[in-house]
Amino acid sequence: MTDITAGNLSRRPRIPIDRGPVTTTLLGLAVGASAIAALIDGRQAALFLVGALLGITLYHASFGFTGGWRRFVVEKRGASIRAQMLMIGVTAIVFIPLLAAGEAFGRPLVGALAPVGVSVLVGAALFGLGMQLGGGCGSGTLFTVGGGSSRMLVTLIFFIVGAVIGTAHLPWWLERPSLPAISLGKSLGVPGAIAATLLFLGAVAWLSTVVEKRAHGSLETEKKPSVSGLPRLLQGPWPLIWGGLGLAGLNLATLLLAGHPWSVTYGFGLWGAKTAQAVGIPVAEWTFWQWPAQARALRASVLADVTSVMNFGIILGAALAAGLAGKFAPKVHVPFASFLAAAIGGVLMGYGARLSFGCNIGALFSGIASGSLHGWLWFAAAFAGSYVGMYARPLFGLDGLKRT
Repeated sequence: MTDITAGNLSRRPRIPIDRGPVTTTLLGLAVGASAIAALIDGRQAALFLVGALLGITLYHASFGFTGGWRRFVVEKRGASIRAQMLMIGVTAIVFIPLLAAGEAFGRPLVGALAPVGVSVLVGAALFGLGMQLGGGCGSGTLFTVGGGSSRMLVTLIFFIVGAVIGTAHLPWWLERPSLPAISLGKSLGVPGAIAATLLFLGAVAWLSTVVEKRAHGSLETEKKPSVSGLPRLLQGPWPLIWGGLGLAGLNLATLLLAGHPWSVTYGFGLWGAKTAQAVGIPVAEWTFWQWPAQARALRASVLADVTSVMNFGIILGAALAAGLAGKFAPKVHVPFASFLAAAIGGVLMGYGARLSFGCNIGALFSGIASGSLHGWLWFAAAFAGSYVGMYARPLFGLDGLKRT
């Protein structure tokens, strides 16, 4: 048994907390939750706080798809890929039976299901390309903005622009060749859908292991953290597995509270449409915004939109995590080439997400976990687009694959 004395504890390195950002974000979360509860309802306020927990989890675990995919291709390290597959698999085991039942605690449940067609194929490829230029995926953009990244704020602004353009063009894309939404739960039954989903997720994880062992001889091991216990929980960094399991649990909480899984990018299109409408652009006349659900969202307060309040929560939660970790340090200067890459990447991600019915969260994570076949098509197309994006990054002075 190890003897830990008070002297040993006192010599452990302490991480300084950024008190200003921590105080501000805690106040923002308290005021935001209270305002949402008063203006909308308690359930919406709870979803706002779930968003904050998502932001904390994403930041402390540095859980993003963009860097993980790039590291697998460039460095042949697959820990991030395996954590993503674990996250989706754990969620699918719970999601597929719940969605088959159709309700939980008296609330109707719907999965992240979407058609399987050209729109998803093209949109996901554009999104994958864009996320390598923009420097983050849907969730990654939000939590890095919350952490103080000025460059990612540029990506977010243009993400919103691309999402609005996507709403203008989506009706045309929906007329391209497509199959209807295909649910593995309905096609194979609950046991078959879970087995098929876990089989394919396991195959991806196994492939990442084979590639890494061939390149390095063994799998990468986690570096020993400088802190442990409660300090590590509050200040990070967290292992990727903690992040994956945390996100799985919070996606389940979202499903039970909202009646549908976690998504990110719909809120961007709504923010952009409301902004465009405010400056006189008649978005309400566009076909997309005349569909009943979209028309209601455009007329209502943004606080009534589940995706929006959760996105606000993610940003504040990430800011809180950055402050607790002593890493909240906004950088204002963004080189022009990097700015240009962020702008192009943001537009491509926004446009691609709208065409493909979501991003790495709404289409890949929640889609596959819901048993939707379109999630697998999204994964394949986005990874291919991401691979192309890695070759494009050096054109903007960013690290990536180089042409030989």
